[in-house]
Amino acid sequence: MKIRLFTVAALALLALTACNTISGIGKDVKKAGEVVTREAEEAKN
Repeated sequence: MKIRLFTVAALALLALTACNTISGIGKDVKKAGEVVTREAEEAKN
């Protein structure tokens, strides 16, 4: 029973960590997209 509880807790911890990591990657990609868009607008003008 203790092993099962430990396994569930470990999986929950990994899932929460993965969500934070994916969120951070999403923010980085969004910021990069904004920079590319701004540079393209400047080059167009």
